[in-house]
Order: sequence, then structure tokens, then C-alpha cells
Amino acid sequence: MIERPFPIVISGASGTGKTSVVKKLLSIDGRLVRAVTATTRPPRPKEEDGIDYIFLDENEFQERKRRGYFLETARVHGFWYGTPKENVEKALKAGKWAVLNVDVQGGLAIKEIYPDAVLIFMLPPSMEALEERLRKRGTEDEEEIQRRLAEALQEMAAAPDYSYVVVNDDVKDCANRILAIVRAETSRTRRGLQMPKKIGGKVEGA
Repeated sequence: MIERPFPIVISGASGTGKTSVVKKLLSIDGRLVRAVTATTRPPRPKEEDGIDYIFLDENEFQERKRRGYFLETARVHGFWYGTPKENVEKALKAGKWAVLNVDVQGGLAIKEIYPDAVLIFMLPPSMEALEERLRKRGTEDEEEIQRRLAEALQEMAAAPDYSYVVVNDDVKDCANRILAIVRAETSRTRRGLQMPKKIGGKVEGA
């Protein structure tokens, strides 16, 4: 059976732990590749350009947007984010599952472009846990934390538009639950899986 890769979209409120879970996913299954997102926000401590995000200034981001460089773009928390088209296409053509860590707007836009994409919404164990994570991160002031918490409630309202919902109460467990979803989706017959052909008494691809 020949598997056909598809985009895996992971969304959730800021502070839910999406980046940590995606890193764990990639370390567990080498068939998954992260499609790195571009952004105009400044790098946080320990973030690397081209690995965590593609960091661009406002002018360069808008220029690439005009050239059709992005599959989708959205302004989130005052900064622009966009998914480079070539990152997704390169992964899929190589037979890899492209993992996209994007906001709700971006996730729904990706679904329009790739109808076979699997959308997974990640929730925190509770709003209290989310607030604690934001505070421990130490990258936002009090006003920004309160704004992100308010926006988190709005973002969570979009969860029913996603194919699956997972709770990130433990990074490794959450990653394994997502992998189980991906494996189940990979085997769904509606994806048009190509079965091996029998040629001269031999099964092709066996």
C-alpha cells in the first residue's frame, strides 16, 4: 500500500504548548516535517531563524506576500504570520507529512487549499494552566498576558471547525495522541490509497 502524505495543521491559543508538541512529534516520527512559518514578530530567547520561524521585517514580509510566496497570511497579536508555499510543497513531494503550526485563521485557509489536510486543535488543561504557562514564559507584560487570555477564549470557540481536539496536559502524551490521529487518517480509504499491483506473479512494491 502506497501512503499519500497530507498537511497536518496544529492550532491553539498562545501558550498552549504547540511548539513543544510539534518538536516532540518530529523527534518521534521522521516522516513528519515542519513547514516553518514566517513572521514579523521579534525572535524570543533561543529561537533560531529558519528553524523556529523565518523572521522577516514588515517590508520584506509584505513584498513576499505580493509575490505570492505565502499560502496564507494572518495578523495575530499585532504581527504578521504566513505559511511559505514552497515549504509545504517540498515536504509533500518528498513523501513527507507537512506539519503546520498556525493560528485558526491560517488553519481554515489551509483547509481550503488542501481539502485533505487534517486540522487538529490543541487545548490547555484549563485556563489557569494556560495563564501559568504564559507567565512562566516571561516574554509578555501583564497587559499582553491579559490580552492573550481574552483572545484565547475567542480562538477556542473555533475548535468545532477542526477535525480533532487534543488536550496538552503532557507534551509526550499529546504528541502520541496526534500521531495516532495521523496514522488513522493515513489508512482511511477515502484518501485514495494506492494498493500494490500484481505483475507476473509478483506484487509490485512488496
